Amino acid sequence: MKGRILTSLLAAVALASLQAQTISSTPKLVVGITIDQFRTDYMEAFSALYGEKGFKRLLKEGCVYTNAGYPFKPVDRSSAVATLYSGATPYYNGIIANKWLNRENLRVASSTDDKEFMGMYTAENTSPRKLVVSTIADELKVATQGKALVYAISPFRDAAVFGAGHAGDGAFWLNDDTGKWAGSTFYGTFPTWVIGYNDHQAVDTRINNLTWETLQNKLLYTYFSSEQTRGFKHSFTDYTKYRQFKTSGLVNEEVNRLVERCLQSTAIGMDDIPDLLSITYYAGNYEHKSTAEYPVEIQDTYVRLDQQLERLIDLVDKKVGLRNALFFITSTGYNDPEKADLTPYRIPTGDFYMDRCTALLNMYLMATYGQGKYIEAYHGLDIYFNHKLIEQKQLSLPEVLNKSAEFLVQVSGVKAAYTAHELILNANTPERLLLHNGYNIHASGDIVLELNPGWKQISEDPLADSYYTSEALINFPIIFFGYSIKPSILPIPATVDCIAPTVTHFMRIRAPNACHSVMLSGLR
Repeated sequence: MKGRILTSLLAAVALASLQAQTISSTPKLVVGITIDQFRTDYMEAFSALYGEKGFKRLLKEGCVYTNAGYPFKPVDRSSAVATLYSGATPYYNGIIANKWLNRENLRVASSTDDKEFMGMYTAENTSPRKLVVSTIADELKVATQGKALVYAISPFRDAAVFGAGHAGDGAFWLNDDTGKWAGSTFYGTFPTWVIGYNDHQAVDTRINNLTWETLQNKLLYTYFSSEQTRGFKHSFTDYTKYRQFKTSGLVNEEVNRLVERCLQSTAIGMDDIPDLLSITYYAGNYEHKSTAEYPVEIQDTYVRLDQQLERLIDLVDKKVGLRNALFFITSTGYNDPEKADLTPYRIPTGDFYMDRCTALLNMYLMATYGQGKYIEAYHGLDIYFNHKLIEQKQLSLPEVLNKSAEFLVQVSGVKAAYTAHELILNANTPERLLLHNGYNIHASGDIVLELNPGWKQISEDPLADSYYTSEALINFPIIFFGYSIKPSILPIPATVDCIAPTVTHFMRIRAPNACHSVMLSGLR
């Protein structure tokens, strides 16, 4: 009897030892998937057209936080991805938007522009140096003494660069003008596997013969006009063809083609040191137009995205096994503003002109403080004041800003005007806290305006678009899938800045250096 018990114990120990060998203490590969403009309502609306191994599998086998959001506003792609990978809001990480005004030369600059680093397969000079904090990728490199592999693949430059961080091995994005996969000398030598792909398989070798056609003629989203229930066929032939392609339902397949080349050509995920692969997909409107203009296109984009998620999961499973891979999936949390005319529906609305508003403000300040150009520039809804003039006149900057804010709230369409001092020092309400978290003293304006919902900001540039203001919440999930994740649906609120400390916990490394958030619960 004792011999049988001893044999059973030895067998149990051996089995436990075998299991410990097959499941590593950390995931071998972390796959971060950011879906630009991904929405829960669209994902659900088209579910009848999905297969069983894309969205449906993620929702069935993953841990899904259904009530996700960003802890700041306004949100766009650059600020979203920077927050996701740093675990810190723009107040700390420095990335307030895709573009903002450079105070030194009063020119609008991209979040990733950097004249010190040349582009590869692009004329864009690029680095992540405006992101002033560390990221998941950076901390992984530090913890592994540079041995971990980190690659980021995205249709968009900003998402690729912030996904790769400062220490990544490579960030690759689609060149708007050539269709080649581009990079930056910031990350060192351009990999031969990307060069080979660019030379023989890049989209520019196929673009003239590519057409985007609907997979399904049946329109499932009932609020779209029935007049638009039609098939479509788009080709890419004019000088903006690559920009058009990047907003089509075909772009995610192109992303996966380079992802597959990366998995085939590198040792990513092949040892016990965790590696990171950052991927961006697109789920926005075609050519950034409204859903009313291209309703079937948005449906087709989601159907094709479902197929590409299935393909990605299969590629990673074949490379490292799903038990050794941790996926996290979320959205950039915003959508291109709609451009619909609200007037026929008698919804309160109006037109707001930033140039007229700032001209009136400058006239008011001249009447109060004397002649001068007090407003140096504006960008979006940020107003930048002439600090040198205010100092020369020996005026108090806080006083000038407060008087300006009092004047601005009397302008039609302005809901609120927040001064820099107010946003930095007085975030005492939920609304102000969101604005505070999205504000950065080195990039944001001295006053930030907030328009009434439904008002239309009119651009003075005849070639630029004008947009309606909306405060409506964009509902999207956070999904974890793969490595030791317990399938569950969690309706508790979760913010995207919590992803970084959660992922670094799984990797057994330090969270990014400006991350104040706690890890998400309920994953195991």
